[in-house]
Amino acid sequence: MISLNLTEVTEFRLLGFSEVSHLHSLLFFLLFSLYILTLMANTVIALLINTDASLHTPMYFFLTQLSYLDICYLSVIVPKVLENLVVGTTGISKAGCATQMFFFLFFGVAECFLLAAMSLDRYVAICYPLHYPLLMSSRLCKGLVLGTYSCGTLVGLIHTTITFRLPFCGLAINHFFCEIQPLLELLCGNTFPRELQVILVALFAIVSPFLLIIYSYACIISTILKLPSAEKQQKAFSTCSSHLLVVTLFYGTASSMYLRPKSSYSASMDKLLSLSYTVVTPLLNPLIYSLRNEEVKGALKK
Repeated sequence: MISLNLTEVTEFRLLGFSEVSHLHSLLFFLLFSLYILTLMANTVIALLINTDASLHTPMYFFLTQLSYLDICYLSVIVPKVLENLVVGTTGISKAGCATQMFFFLFFGVAECFLLAAMSLDRYVAICYPLHYPLLMSSRLCKGLVLGTYSCGTLVGLIHTTITFRLPFCGLAINHFFCEIQPLLELLCGNTFPRELQVILVALFAIVSPFLLIIYSYACIISTILKLPSAEKQQKAFSTCSSHLLVVTLFYGTASSMYLRPKSSYSASMDKLLSLSYTVVTPLLNPLIYSLRNEEVKGALKK
């Protein structure tokens, strides 16, 4: 790493998976295959929901937005990773790095809040079924989605602007994209204020919607347990089990990345965790909803 004060940095170097260069061909094949499968799976889910009138409900409207987010989220990261695997260490301009970080934060934070909106939808559907059509109106659903994008924009702009106004004392990013933590390692001087900034962003973007999800499911479980028969309980729980599994996957990997002490950071572990929530989770989301949802499976058969 270059240790001079490089306040006028114009380009960074993404080291990618340089420590396992002998596996680049295999990684390229795996990531490219996962990328294509994820694009296809999410596109099919979105098209299916848009074309099947029986799926024009708030729950599937949110699921469509989740598919759009996963496609965009994945496309911000993977093409540059594939380039890195083909040519080795690659350069990325400072503006390009800032743009990648912004959209990574934008789509990631928007997905956090979208999952919270989806939990609210399940809460109303199970706890207030008779008022569901009135409460979850089309206007409210669109407003919730707009709110998720607004939160993503706010976090992305603030975090990216503050980070890239600071002086850098290094050029080599030990990661496969412009991730937050590796960039903090390149800042000159005391990085504690920036680390605190990351924690505050994580608390807002990860913890606050997660608390809403926890509250929603506490109410949902309480309502389900009061149902008179085991059959009705199972049917009610099946309507939110897919969402609960997606939440567990997404928040489990995100919290393990951003809500742990600096002393536990490891470049190899960070790359592995990043792959899990940038590549694997977007592929699993449509599979979970299609394989565990009878309405989606019925629409696929038609």
